[in-house]
Amino acid sequence: MRLSGISKVSDSYARCLRRLLPLCLLSILLCSACSISYKFNGASIDYSKTKTIQIKDFPIRSSYVWGPMGPMFNNQLKDQFANHTQLIQVKRNGDLKIEGEITQYQQRNKSVSAEGYSAQTELSITVNVRFTNNAKHEEDFERQFTASSSYETTQSLNSVQEELVTEMVKDLCDQIFNATVANW
Repeated sequence: MRLSGISKVSDSYARCLRRLLPLCLLSILLCSACSISYKFNGASIDYSKTKTIQIKDFPIRSSYVWGPMGPMFNNQLKDQFANHTQLIQVKRNGDLKIEGEITQYQQRNKSVSAEGYSAQTELSITVNVRFTNNAKHEEDFERQFTASSSYETTQSLNSVQEELVTEMVKDLCDQIFNATVANW
């Protein structure tokens, strides 16, 4: 008797599956025929109006300079837009234009130890950015962006400079990207 009860349940289950199977197949077919694509790169650009970007090299106008900083910043900024947008980089007459200069590269004492000596030093980079949107001039701006990083004064600047500058350059490029095309 128990076996017949099990077979009744499995027959009922099989009938239910036979009814649902065509619906499941139809759903799979419809889902595979349509696709929705979302990009989570942070950029909100109308590519029908904006196709090109002109990014000029930022010269160093700071009195204190670390040689590799300029090329490092310029390359990172161009890479940021190349990797996160569909914009074509051009030498002149871009729909968007980014230019400016590195205005400050400095270090200062950040904290003092109990003995009265500097315990931490803060290194900072400031860039002045002029942004022009030739499709929407109301979005144009000139603004300064700053990034900073600290290190223990027991370390020499030479031993940490490349790592800190790389970190600050990435931060600056993120700030500039967000201010120009992310519209957060």
